[in-house]
Amino acid sequence: MRLLPFILVLFAAPALAAESKPLELVTKIPLGDIRGRIDHFAVDVERARLFVAELGNESLGVIDLRKGRVIRTLTELHEPQGIGYVPSTDTLYVANARDGSVKLFHGGFLAPAGEIALGDDSDNVRVDDQAHRVFVGYGTGALAVIDTGTKSRIADVPLQAHPESFGLEPGGKRIFVNVPDTAEIAVVDRATNKQVASWPTGSLRWNFPMALDAAGHLLTVFRQPAKLAMFRAQDGHLMFSVPTCKDADDLFVDGHRNRVYVSCGEGFIDVFSAQGEQYLRVAHLRTANGARTSLFVPETDRLYLAVRDNGDVPAAVWVFRPTE
Repeated sequence: MRLLPFILVLFAAPALAAESKPLELVTKIPLGDIRGRIDHFAVDVERARLFVAELGNESLGVIDLRKGRVIRTLTELHEPQGIGYVPSTDTLYVANARDGSVKLFHGGFLAPAGEIALGDDSDNVRVDDQAHRVFVGYGTGALAVIDTGTKSRIADVPLQAHPESFGLEPGGKRIFVNVPDTAEIAVVDRATNKQVASWPTGSLRWNFPMALDAAGHLLTVFRQPAKLAMFRAQDGHLMFSVPTCKDADDLFVDGHRNRVYVSCGEGFIDVFSAQGEQYLRVAHLRTANGARTSLFVPETDRLYLAVRDNGDVPAAVWVFRPTE
C-alpha cells in the first residue's frame, strides 16, 4: 500500500535523509595511541583549546584547534568522564569515575590546582560561570555543588539514583536531571538544593543525553526505544517523540539554524530540524562504531565527535562544519 506523503515527512524517510547533508566532515584530528572509550569534551574558547576525556586511556587530550593537533596529554587520571572549563577563574574541572574525584587544573599550562573528593563515579559536569558554580553528577544519586571562587564543595543535592546528563535552566533556578535507573527526569531547585519534582518517562527508558532549546523546551534522548523526545519545561508534559539513532550519549542544539545534533554509538549522527512545535529528522549520517560523544561549540560553529580506536579506525576527533 502506498504511504501517504505526510507520513513520509513525519517519520523522516531514509530517502530524504540521504539527500540532506547538513553537516560536512572537514577534518580528522588524530589523538595518537589512545586506547579504549572516549567520553566528554570541554572547550577553552579564548585559547582555542579542546579538552577530550580519554576515559579508557586514563588521560586527557588537549587539542589546539588553530593548529588542528594534540599539543598535550594529561596523565595519571582515573577514568575521566565529564569536563568543565570555567573562564572567569581559568580552571578546568575533570570528573573521574574510578576514584570519584574532581581534579582541577589552572591556566595556560594546566597546572594542578587541587582535588575535590566526591567518593564515587564522578560523571557529568555543568558550569554556570555567572553564578560561580560547577555542578557534578556522581555516586548512587547526587549532584555536587562546587563554588568556583573557593574551589570547594558547598552542597549536595540527593537524587533517587545515579544522574546522567543534566541541564541548567537558562535564566531560571531549576536543574533538569536524567535519572535512567528510576525512569524519570528529576527537577532540582537551585535555591534550596533539593529535588522538587519527578517527571516519570513511562515507556521511554534509559534517558541519557539532554539539552534545552531556545524556546525553553527540554530535549532528551532515550535508548530504549531509541527516540528523541521533547518535554514542556513548565510541567514535564511529553510533547512528542521521534525515532533516532541507537546508543546516543550526546545531544546539542544549534540555535542559529534551529537544529539538533544527536551522536550515537551505533555509528551515526542524526540531525533534526525544528518544524513548529516538533523536530523532524533531516539527516542520518554514518560515522564510526562507538563514536557516541560529541560537542557543538557555537563560537567555532563546529561539531566535534570523539572516535575511539576500533582497529579499523584510529582514535581521533572528527570535526564537522554545519551547512546552511
